[in-house]
Amino acid sequence: MRVLIDILHPAHVHFFRNFYAEMTEAGHDVCITARDKDRSVELLQAYNLPYQQLSVQRTGAGLAVELAQRTGRLLKVMGTFRPDVMTGIMGPSIAVAGALRRVPSVVFYDTEFAVQTNRFVYPLAHSVCTPDCYQGRVPGRHVTYAGYHELAYLHPNRFQPDPARLASFGIDPDEPFSLVRFVSWQAVHDRSERALTLEQKRNLVEVLQRSGRVLISSEAPLSGDLADLAVRGPVEQIHHLIAHAQAIVGESATMSSEAAVLGVPAVYLATTGRGYTDDEEARYGLVRHFTPERYDDAVAALEEILAAPRASWEAARAKLLAEKIDVTGWMVDYFESTFAARRTG
Repeated sequence: MRVLIDILHPAHVHFFRNFYAEMTEAGHDVCITARDKDRSVELLQAYNLPYQQLSVQRTGAGLAVELAQRTGRLLKVMGTFRPDVMTGIMGPSIAVAGALRRVPSVVFYDTEFAVQTNRFVYPLAHSVCTPDCYQGRVPGRHVTYAGYHELAYLHPNRFQPDPARLASFGIDPDEPFSLVRFVSWQAVHDRSERALTLEQKRNLVEVLQRSGRVLISSEAPLSGDLADLAVRGPVEQIHHLIAHAQAIVGESATMSSEAAVLGVPAVYLATTGRGYTDDEEARYGLVRHFTPERYDDAVAALEEILAAPRASWEAARAKLLAEKIDVTGWMVDYFESTFAARRTG
């Protein structure tokens, strides 16, 4: 097969990198196209993944201009690479370009409330693949699997935490620490979100510092008094940091889920939830979701988490792994069984 992978966000690099490795090892030709957002290009380079950059992130009204630019450039790449199938997360460019060139697009997604994008992407895709806990409606071919995006790269078959990697972040393996994540809220589906106030961010840090050191990962610039706490280290090693933290707290659903599948409790603060964070909360208690209006409840939950024994989270993770799958393995099977047969036929 000739497979094109379109990368829009740093998290997409993690999601697809093992799939890329397995597909190329199996003899398939794989092409990666990329959008320069946050540290996506830096991650592709860190993992030595060859790519063609199609655009740089724009915001506001510039998003529509960027989408048109990306789609036009993608069509040119398709003319050279001649893919049998294209895939990506969210997938606006691959869905449009695929429909125009009659190349099937497989869209992976797990964000139900991105209604505006999903409304035009889903009907154009060959198939939409979601976790089985996805709560939205998917018109057309809807394929589900028993997992989360994060299990494509953090399942034990794919990742083993290494305490020696903490040194590159200036952390001693025996040093207790927590990780805070703030996002920029620039995505189309973030319009209904309300960011934490600077006072709330400072208060979170103060609460966490009672139990150890605090590191902050932030898409947006940090205020002067918080800037010294910014994570400094190799971006591709961040999951070793997450795996050894006492807790993860902040505005990122993705990082909360990453923590959960690694057995680290997370407090997720955002107006909107996700099917997968709801699942991780209801079934395993590894994520606690609060809206910004319930900030005080979130702090109380965080204090409970910091006081709880680590063994309770390890047991919750064991239950999660017993019920969920290695998502990369599922992806390889799906593409080979669905599209290799189509190509040879």
